Amino acid sequence: MNKALLTSFLRRVLTAIITIVTISATAQTQARTVNPILPGFNPDPSICRVGDDYYICTSSFTWYPGLPIYHSRDLINWELVGHAINRPGMVNLDGVKDKDGVWAPTLRHHEGRWYIFCNVSNRGNFFITATDIRGPWSDPVFIKGMDGIDPSVFWDDDGRAYVMANTTRFPNRKYQASTAIYMQQIDLTDGTLTGERHILTSGHALNARYGEAPHLYKIDGRYVLVIAEGGTDFNHAVTVMTSNSLFGPYLPQQVNPVLTQRHYGHNSPLQCVGHADLVMTPAGKWYAVALGKRMVGGRHAFTRETFLCPVAIEGGEFIFNPGQGGMTMDIPRPELPECPVAVVPSHDGFDGTELPPHWYFERIPHTPFHRIGDGRLTLSLRPETLDSLVSPAMTFRRVLSHDYLATTAMTFAPRRKGEAAGLVLHRNASAYVALLRTTDGIAVIESGRTTAVLPYDGREVCLSLTAHGMTATLEFGPTPDNMTRAAEVSLTGLADDGRLNRFNGLGVGVYATADGRKSRNEASFSHFLYEDIDSAETSPRQ
Repeated sequence: MNKALLTSFLRRVLTAIITIVTISATAQTQARTVNPILPGFNPDPSICRVGDDYYICTSSFTWYPGLPIYHSRDLINWELVGHAINRPGMVNLDGVKDKDGVWAPTLRHHEGRWYIFCNVSNRGNFFITATDIRGPWSDPVFIKGMDGIDPSVFWDDDGRAYVMANTTRFPNRKYQASTAIYMQQIDLTDGTLTGERHILTSGHALNARYGEAPHLYKIDGRYVLVIAEGGTDFNHAVTVMTSNSLFGPYLPQQVNPVLTQRHYGHNSPLQCVGHADLVMTPAGKWYAVALGKRMVGGRHAFTRETFLCPVAIEGGEFIFNPGQGGMTMDIPRPELPECPVAVVPSHDGFDGTELPPHWYFERIPHTPFHRIGDGRLTLSLRPETLDSLVSPAMTFRRVLSHDYLATTAMTFAPRRKGEAAGLVLHRNASAYVALLRTTDGIAVIESGRTTAVLPYDGREVCLSLTAHGMTATLEFGPTPDNMTRAAEVSLTGLADDGRLNRFNGLGVGVYATADGRKSRNEASFSHFLYEDIDSAETSPRQ
């Protein structure tokens, strides 16, 4: 072989090697850990695309402002852009249990207007509208005669609108846990239901349980009905039925359930996946969002989060997360240009005059109990306590992982018995951990019980909570460099246990109370830091 031929041959070999390496590197960059895409308390996701913009709305239960709305352009990076329930009077959450409230939204866009169909547990199904996704949103229109939960909406080709929900009132109901999905036309000018009610399905199997969360689409000339089944615990699942006619019959496709973790068993690090919604990219690629729970030590640790997976249509069958058989922590990156968003800061210095949008209240305050000024957040002591079913003087932000640090610096001097303020980790009115300055010193409170009291008489105090899985360490001191351990506490009482803590989420923040009495005292906080701590053990890969 002469020198020219050898050079040409080597050049072709080098080009082939570079091509192989490039393809391999591209394949590796496409598979990246992105789940959950909305970590922390973000259940029941509903997704909608307009142009190149994607929006997700999730349940809020008794958190306020409610119905958070997130925006993305790449399905990976999401930014909180508003809340649909953001003013008193839209709903009433007084006396509502933490596992109830505002939940299961359906977010849709039709002819220039945004719609959210939702349920509030003490009044029923409603919808709200807006011309701008960021608001303002209309007052709720409650739909008379619409029973069931998880309301959804669908516009057919003729422009008529139909609502869907589940019901226990249907012919030939054979099982106590059996529910059916129904559909009925609605007049969106006033929320009036019209025409005949149509039963679409009671699930994909003879003994299907708890059919709910319906979403209807028209894809390739067929009506495609996606529902949740099995309840929102270990047997949660997503199933698909299709029909050539709007009113059915809807027949289960051969591949069902299309998405579930039930077949992995109870030791899987990811559980309870279900309640899905579909979206298509401009290039025609389908994706699903669904809720799921990351496990810690075999427990549903703190909340339901939002996960993403690709969806393929093969032989007319919808295949969720192809090749995996369930939801995974690693998925192929969507073929969309990466679009980073503003990151929620870990440190809140309380600059400005309003709380940042990632801070929440438990239920809706009747009168303001907080103010921000001069770089401080100040809480007025209120009679309500953490056990109250009306809004206590508490504000908090989402817990996003199983390993995290939360710290604050507080100025507060209790004047009489019962006055207390400090740091709180809150799941609901009967499941919380608090580190409070009281007349007796520093108290550790666990779900209504005082489990430790340590002497402290300073007006200034730093408070911290460091969580690792199902254990948290509480510390206090006059400065961050001079801290004393108050207690190591178990967080198992804040985890789901089948009856308690099932639907609502976990927040960490600050709190003040006068324990049933009126008070003019105040507690002020100079900053709040929330920081996730990396831990391979509690960041599972399925």
